[in-house]
Amino acid sequence: MVNIGDVARAAGVARSTASYALSGKRSVSDEVRDRVRRVAAELGYTPNAGARALATSQSKVIGLLAQFLPDEFAPAMLQYIQGVANTARDAGYDILLASDPDGPGALKRITDSRMVDGVVLLNVAENDDRLPILRAAPQPGALVGLPADCTGVDVFDLDFEEAGRAMVEHLDRLGHRELILVSQPEHVIERGGAYVWRLQNAALETARNRGITLHAVHGSSAQPEIGRELHALLDSRPGATGLLLNNEAAAAALPTVLHERRLSAPGDLSVLGRYSDEFARTFSLPFSSIESAPDRLGRMAVRQLVRRIEHQAPEGEPYVVRFVSPELVDRGSTAPPPNRH
Repeated sequence: MVNIGDVARAAGVARSTASYALSGKRSVSDEVRDRVRRVAAELGYTPNAGARALATSQSKVIGLLAQFLPDEFAPAMLQYIQGVANTARDAGYDILLASDPDGPGALKRITDSRMVDGVVLLNVAENDDRLPILRAAPQPGALVGLPADCTGVDVFDLDFEEAGRAMVEHLDRLGHRELILVSQPEHVIERGGAYVWRLQNAALETARNRGITLHAVHGSSAQPEIGRELHALLDSRPGATGLLLNNEAAAAALPTVLHERRLSAPGDLSVLGRYSDEFARTFSLPFSSIESAPDRLGRMAVRQLVRRIEHQAPEGEPYVVRFVSPELVDRGSTAPPPNRH
C-alpha cells in the first residue's frame, strides 16, 4: 500500500512537505503542491482515515443510517441515499452506510468510535429509538423525516400534510366527487411511519370539508400483491373517478393494471401520485405527481450537517425544522371526471 513517504520520495520533497501539499494545512508553492498531488494520483495514494482523524480531529466521513425495510419500496429509499451521498461527496466527505437492524446499537458504535464527523438518519419514526443516542453523541445529526420530538437535531422533510391537501384540492377543482387514496402498508404506521398518516389525515379532512367521498386504504409494497389489490379496489369502488397514490409500489404497478382493465388515465380514471420525478422516469410512469424531493432533502440535510461539523454555524445557532413545499408535476393524467351516465 502506498504511503505518504512513497509520495514524498517520488515527488522529490520531504515527507512533511508532501503532507502539507496534500492537506493544505500549511502553505507550499503552487509548483510543489501540483507536483505532489500529481504524483499521489499516479501512485494511487489515499490518506489513511485513522491518521487523518488523529491529525485533524476529523474523519471526513458522514454516517448514514438507513434500512431497506421489507414493507417499503426499496427503489424509493435509494433515491434518498443517493441525494445524501452525492452531496457529501461534493463537500469532500465519504459516506459510511449503516443498515444494521439494530439502529441504536449501530449508531452508538459509530459515534463512540469517532468513525464519523456527523450523522444523517433516514427511515425516521415518530418516536425513533435512535434519537436519544444521537442527541447524546458528540457529533451533530440531521434527519430526513419528521419525528415527534425534534430537540437537538436539524430536521428536513416534505410537507406531507400540505401534499395530502393539495392532492385532494387538485381533483376537487376538476369536479371529482369520489376518490380513492392508496397508502403504504398499515404496519408502516404501526412502527412509526408518521408521513403515511400525516398525508392521509390531511387528505381525509380536506375531502370532508369539500364534500368529497374519499376511500383511504393501505396497499402492499411489492408485486404481485399490490397489483391484485389494485384490481380488487377498482372493482369494489366503481364510482370512484380519481386515484391518489402515496405508495410507490402501487404507482409502479398501476400502468399494468390499467392496461389489463383496458382503462386509461385520465380518460377513465384521473391519477395523482406522490413520488419523485426521477422515480417517474425510472419506471416510465405517465401519472402526474406531487414531487417527493428526495435529492433536495438529502442536499439540505448534508449541507446543514457540514455547516455544524465545520463550525460554519454561529455558536448556539438554533436547530432547524424545514419543510419542502409540495409541487405538482403535471404529466397529463388528471382531467374532469368522465360522464358515466
